[in-house]
Amino acid sequence: MTILIVNIKELVQITENHVKMVAGCAMSKLSTLKDAWLLTEGAGIKDFGRMSEGRCQRKDGNWQVDGDGWQMTAFDQVIDATGRLVFPSFCDSHTHLVYAGSRELEYIDKIKGLSYEEIARRGGGILNSAARLHVASEDELVAEALPRLEEIIRLGTGAVEIKSGYGLTVEDEIKMLRVIRKLQGMTPLTIVPTFLGAHAVPAGYKGHQGEFVDIVIHEMIPRVASEQLAGFIDVFCDQGFFTVDETDRILDAGMKYGLRAKIHANELGYSGGVQVGVKYNALSVDHLEFVGDKEIASLRNTGTMPTVLPGAAFFLGMVASPVRTMIDAGLPVAMASDFNPGSSPSGNMQFILSLASVRYRMLPEEAIHATTINSAYAMGISNDYGSIEKGKKANLFITKPIPTYEFMPYAYGSNKVDEVILNGKLIAR
Repeated sequence: MTILIVNIKELVQITENHVKMVAGCAMSKLSTLKDAWLLTEGAGIKDFGRMSEGRCQRKDGNWQVDGDGWQMTAFDQVIDATGRLVFPSFCDSHTHLVYAGSRELEYIDKIKGLSYEEIARRGGGILNSAARLHVASEDELVAEALPRLEEIIRLGTGAVEIKSGYGLTVEDEIKMLRVIRKLQGMTPLTIVPTFLGAHAVPAGYKGHQGEFVDIVIHEMIPRVASEQLAGFIDVFCDQGFFTVDETDRILDAGMKYGLRAKIHANELGYSGGVQVGVKYNALSVDHLEFVGDKEIASLRNTGTMPTVLPGAAFFLGMVASPVRTMIDAGLPVAMASDFNPGSSPSGNMQFILSLASVRYRMLPEEAIHATTINSAYAMGISNDYGSIEKGKKANLFITKPIPTYEFMPYAYGSNKVDEVILNGKLIAR
C-alpha cells in the first residue's frame, strides 16, 4: 500500500534520529515544511520533501517520486492536500475508555457543589463504575468501547493507552484487560494496555485497605503477568486513595514481574506520588495539579514524563497544573485526555490541545509537542509514533483548510481533521 500526499500547505512536527521527547525551552521550537509532499509505503513513512525541490513532480499526467537510488511512479492513492496541513496523529497516553455506562448524575452532584472526594465517599466515582462493570459481559464492554475508539480516530488520535481499574476484583480486572486485548485486534488504533488494579479501595476494605493491597500484589499482578495482559502498572497514589508506602509495595511487586510503573499522582494534594514514581523509574507521573519545588527537583534528569490531564481539571473545576513552571525548569510535559465516565468524559485531543494553550498558557508549539511526541514517550512508543520522520509509522491526519498550525489550538470546539491515515491506510475522511 502506497499513499502520496501532494501540495501540503505545511507538514508539521518533523523530527530526525528518532527523537524520544522534547523538554524545556526546546518545546517552543517546532520543525515544519511548507509546500510539501509525503509518501507512505506499507505501514511507514517512506519519504517527504518540498514540492519545489522537484523530487515529487507530475509528468505526462502521472506523479513520480525520486528518492535516493529509487523511483516510484505508481501509487495506490494520491491525495491533493492543497490548503491543508498534515500532522502526526495525536497520542493519548492516559485513558480509562473501557467502562460500562455513564455517570451524568454524579455530574449534577458536582454542579450542586459536592467534591470529587465526597462523591467517592458516597459510593460514587470509581466504585460506581466498578459496580456497573461487574455485571457487564466482555462482549458488552467491547460494544460500548468501539464507538469511543471510532470517535477519537475521527478527531485525530492514532495511539491510545487504556487502563484497567474499574474491576477492583481479580476476575473483573482480568476481564477489563482481556477486553482491551480484544480491542487491539478490532481497530487500526495502536492500543497500549496498563494494569491499574489499585485505582480505588473497594467498600469492603475501608479501614483495612492493606488487605486489598495484598490482593493486588499476590493475586492480581501474577495473573496479569502470566496472561501477558499489560506491560505497565499504575497506582492512584493520592489523598484518600493509596499511600506512598502502599504504592511502593505495589510498584516493587510489579517491577519483579516485568511491569513498568506509571502513576496517578498529586491530583488532590502533595501526595508524594511523584517521588515514589521517580524512585521506580516510572514512565510517566500523571495529573500533577499539585507540583512544587520538591517534585520538580525529583523529576529533573530522569526518564519520567510529567503528564498533565487538562480535561479532568476542566471538568472538575480544579486548579491548573503549573505547566509553565515545569517547562521553565527544563522539564518535558505531555498532555492526555484522561477519557473516563466520571471526571473527563471526552477523548477529544483537539480540545486538550486547545486547553493547553487557553488554560495552561502553552505556546502552540509546546502544546503540539505535548500531545504528540511527548505523549508518545509517555506510552513507550515514541521511537515509532508522535512525529513525522522517515521510518516511523504512517499515523497522520490531514486537516481541513486552515490558515496555520496555530489555528489548531485557537479554534476550539470544531473538528479540524479531514482525513486520517493509520498504519499507512486511509481510515476516515
